[in-house]
Amino acid sequence: MSTIYNRVCLELKKTPNRWLVTGAAGFIGSNLVETLLGLNQKVTGLDNFSTGFQHNLDQVKSAVLPQQWKEFNFIKGDIRDPDTCAELCAGQDYVLHQAALGSVPRSVADPALTHANNITGHLNMLIAARDAGVKRFVYAASSSTYGDHPDLPKVEKKIGSPLSPYAVTKYVNELYADVFARTYGTKSIGLRYFNVFGRRQDPHGAYAAVIPLWFSALINKKPLYINGDGETSRDFCYIDNCVQANILAAVNSDDEASTNRVYNVAFGERTTLNELFSMIAKRVASKFAHALELKPLYRDFRPGDVRHSLADISSANKYLGYTPLFSVSQGLDKAAQWYMDYLN
Repeated sequence: MSTIYNRVCLELKKTPNRWLVTGAAGFIGSNLVETLLGLNQKVTGLDNFSTGFQHNLDQVKSAVLPQQWKEFNFIKGDIRDPDTCAELCAGQDYVLHQAALGSVPRSVADPALTHANNITGHLNMLIAARDAGVKRFVYAASSSTYGDHPDLPKVEKKIGSPLSPYAVTKYVNELYADVFARTYGTKSIGLRYFNVFGRRQDPHGAYAAVIPLWFSALINKKPLYINGDGETSRDFCYIDNCVQANILAAVNSDDEASTNRVYNVAFGERTTLNELFSMIAKRVASKFAHALELKPLYRDFRPGDVRHSLADISSANKYLGYTPLFSVSQGLDKAAQWYMDYLN
């Protein structure tokens, strides 16, 4: 554990705060809830179960102490409802806003639904956080905001044109947060996630992300597809790195320098899809020997996808103290254990 993050966690254990996590039953949200409860915090969770699951919360309950679980208050609700947002933000110290409809293909298929959740819902949460006077509003931004900008690595101040409705919504989130900072003094931080993966990332459904989808296919001997030639590259980021960034962003005390900005959250290395497939297959083969015999099927590139992605994480390190704790390989080791138990 990095020195700064270790210190922050020790301080939080001594001083419980009140946290609201939206999207609490989802992949990232449930991991945030688990970590915060493990740090003896008081946590309220909000989810409408459109992409989250009760079993994620059940796993959190199993992972924390009974007295820690008692500090969790879950509300089934929707960020598209302003009254719900206002009610839940009241009395909170920190808001970690993770609720959104992810997936580029989903946004291409239904841009209106993506807009309603990711823009209207985000605006409702900003208004509620402003009115409640929360100390910090941390929200899930996205690397999709870089769009067609060709430079690598991606630096926060240089973005291109968005390539999908989803990317548009995540960019609008940043614009709204900036306007609220200038107009109302709302202290917010956006975290541009780069391909976060790990335990509790859903392997099922039409819009499953590539890593859980491939774990599922390799374990269950199902067809496995690669979009394009497999040389598309991504900066894959293990979930515990993402959790660290959220907590550091929330409690960082240097308001003037660190807030009202966006930061890349990634590991800082590129992995091609072909490399990723090989890494996952070797890990699955440790328990399911047939995984090494399966070969991917190549098909057309997906509309709206960027060819390469790599993050410059120096700003997050400088201003938040963010130092990724897990490499892609280390993260896949942990993810493999979870998926082979979960899917077997």
